[in-house]
Amino acid sequence: MACLPFMKNHEDIKEVSKRNVLTDGLVATYPFISSSIFDENGIYIGTNIYNNSLVFIDRYDTFKYKNANLSIFGTSGAGKSFYTKLLILRNILLGIEQYVIDPDREYTNICEKLGGTMLKIGPTSNTYINIFDIREESIEENEKGYLATKIGKLIGFFNLIFGELDEEEKAILEDKLIECYALKGITFDDETLYKEEEENITITKIFKTSKDMPILEDLYNVLSKDPKTISFKTKLIPFIKGSLKFFNKCTNIKLDNKLIVADVYELGEDNLQYGMYIFTELFWDKIKINRKIKKAIYLDEIWRLIGVTSNKNVASFIYKIFKTIRKYGGSAVAITQDISDLFSLENGIYGKSILNNSSIKTFFALEEENIKILAEYSNLSEKEKVEIKSLKRGECLMFAGDNHILTKIEANDFEKEIIG
Repeated sequence: MACLPFMKNHEDIKEVSKRNVLTDGLVATYPFISSSIFDENGIYIGTNIYNNSLVFIDRYDTFKYKNANLSIFGTSGAGKSFYTKLLILRNILLGIEQYVIDPDREYTNICEKLGGTMLKIGPTSNTYINIFDIREESIEENEKGYLATKIGKLIGFFNLIFGELDEEEKAILEDKLIECYALKGITFDDETLYKEEEENITITKIFKTSKDMPILEDLYNVLSKDPKTISFKTKLIPFIKGSLKFFNKCTNIKLDNKLIVADVYELGEDNLQYGMYIFTELFWDKIKINRKIKKAIYLDEIWRLIGVTSNKNVASFIYKIFKTIRKYGGSAVAITQDISDLFSLENGIYGKSILNNSSIKTFFALEEENIKILAEYSNLSEKEKVEIKSLKRGECLMFAGDNHILTKIEANDFEKEIIG
């Protein structure tokens, strides 16, 4: 009788069919108790912990988000690396170009399974990057100043090797760098970056390659001639004759893959930042080639480039990437577990700038000390501080625009197998 369309609800059936409503189900009946994110063209992230609604985010939606940048913070084992790999896997299906700086050799498996290009730099590697390379895409079309732009980046790199340089030392070093390029016929005149090549009786102008650029040994020889730069020369010895001589090579790789992972694990703790900086500069030039193509650069353990072990020139370069990558159709992703180190340089101004220039922030479980530091630089509520501390593996507090939601990262077995 109850199942037939007689509109009768018998008292006996009414009594035995009573059920207690669980809080998970009850919360779903209140639409404003928790934010939800369902971007129309977004990729699946996981489920809202409060109401089980699906979370889809399209970080390239310029109408909803001011930029496509992400910050991913979490203690070791909280799930941030798995989440990053999941983003790489799902974005590859959308044809997005992705470049990964991998200091801990965590992305080798996913790179191989997705047919990506693995670049290694270290004592046993046979791939090389020349820090002196000037690439055609390093400045935008119709702009000028190849050498001036490159020297600014080189000053940052040599700050890592020589230690913090004062203004006089920077001026001396710049003079030596100009001399190095002059030996190869390259000056502040952009035309000197082009050479003539004959093919089928036709002479065309092409941009010079890595073999036409100076290498570290050229700078070493120039520094040897001036008594004022002997200390610089001495600090370059490991790069010329010692354990780091693989930096003293011309570039021998081509980058034409939609997924490129830069493995700098072999460099060791003390030299990691050199490789990270070189690859970051290389990928930044790649990102600027075509504004219409979506792309992303992942900077794992970013604190090494903007923390106290780095310097203002390098940190400013990384900040510039986060601030301007949007206009190139790109997304910069900052990943770290060392919150205190992230905010250790210049009273945390670079860490704060990168956090503020990330429209989407993902906080996995953190220790109480790190939560306190993070709270100084972000608008965490007291409730959210407690939530971050008690998050389980694979759960995160996600800030996406104005929405703050607790999310459980979800992946199917096939994806887990690829990620490894």
